[in-house]
Amino acid sequence: MVHLLLRTLLLAGVVLPLLLIGTVVLAQDSRSYRLNEMIEMALEHNPALQEAATLIDQGKGLQATAAAYPNPSITGTVGPGRTREALRDIAFFERGVTVSQPVEWPGMRRARQRAAEAALAGSQAAVDATRLYLRAEVKIAFYQLLLAQRNAELIAEALAIAQDFLRGVKARVDAGQARPFEALKANVEVQKVSNDLNHAQHALVVGRSRLNAVTGGVLGKNFDVRGDFVSPPLELNLDGLAASAKIQHPTVRRVQKEIERAEHSVVQERQSLIPSVTISGLFQQEAAETAYLARLSVPIPLWYRRQGEITGALSAKKRAEAEQVRIQNELVAAITESVEEAHAAQDRIEVFEKGLLKQAEETLRIAKISFQQGAASLLEFIDAQRVHRQMLLEYTQARASFSVEVARLERWTGELR
Repeated sequence: MVHLLLRTLLLAGVVLPLLLIGTVVLAQDSRSYRLNEMIEMALEHNPALQEAATLIDQGKGLQATAAAYPNPSITGTVGPGRTREALRDIAFFERGVTVSQPVEWPGMRRARQRAAEAALAGSQAAVDATRLYLRAEVKIAFYQLLLAQRNAELIAEALAIAQDFLRGVKARVDAGQARPFEALKANVEVQKVSNDLNHAQHALVVGRSRLNAVTGGVLGKNFDVRGDFVSPPLELNLDGLAASAKIQHPTVRRVQKEIERAEHSVVQERQSLIPSVTISGLFQQEAAETAYLARLSVPIPLWYRRQGEITGALSAKKRAEAEQVRIQNELVAAITESVEEAHAAQDRIEVFEKGLLKQAEETLRIAKISFQQGAASLLEFIDAQRVHRQMLLEYTQARASFSVEVARLERWTGELR
């Protein structure tokens, strides 16, 4: 009965991993994309960028509105009339035409046009910021999916090794050279690694979903990525990056243009205190006379002097200035965090590359030989294999973490060479 249970467990430990490996192979048959291909697809298909691009059209429309001249107006009058001459009623037909043209004050018009120009430039900066954020999001999702793929590959390799030793232990048990309990322990290890591979497969699905979302949903569900992580060393000067971001970042430029627009709006409202005039020409014909007249209409700002509009424009300017300070402080904090995280990842990568990986590999090699020669137990070999796989995974995670932080720095600084 015990032997039947052991054989059942061994069969399950062999068949289930083979099915999981088959899933990995099918995933590998799907199309693979490089990072540059992903970025191009995102810039073409992501709706966030398309939505931001409409701001430019809106800004151009406001600019055309600001440059337009007021339309003239034409007023016509016509109708019968009657007059009395020497106590006699005389009927006649009256008619008249009035043409009026409003003339704006040049200072107000110029301020309105400059405000529209600043708004258009701010819209362009907003589009640049959206493009910058989108590129960073694609890179982050790409590196996270690449990490998930590398993790699945490492676990698949570990599973193949565990299966190979399971077959060896099973052969030794059948030959009477080992106790059945050792085969059970080896099968438990296979089951554990198989479970890790199952979790890695779920992480792959999530990673593909995120990357498919930022690229506009054109990738589908069955695809892979190919490439490598960003390799240190990379000079990351915190003070220089922060100082550059506070001036050159697209979001900062957008707020600066918003401040300029608000300043011109304040000038426009103050210039509006100087009244615009309306010039009119009149033609009027009555029974016994024809008149050609000119008229000048000037409104007098006596009761209302646009105090509300001026106050609103000043408050908009103050709000934009406060937003600029807030954004600059947030950028400095984000850059500081990403730089420190990148430096920490660099330190971990250096530790692994300077000898930790080689030591783990050598430990696994010695444990394998010792187990084959009977000098080490199965548990000692399994522990060595786990340590080796964990070291490889942590090294890959450090490289992925460094690449992700570099992508975030590109988002916070505006550009990173």
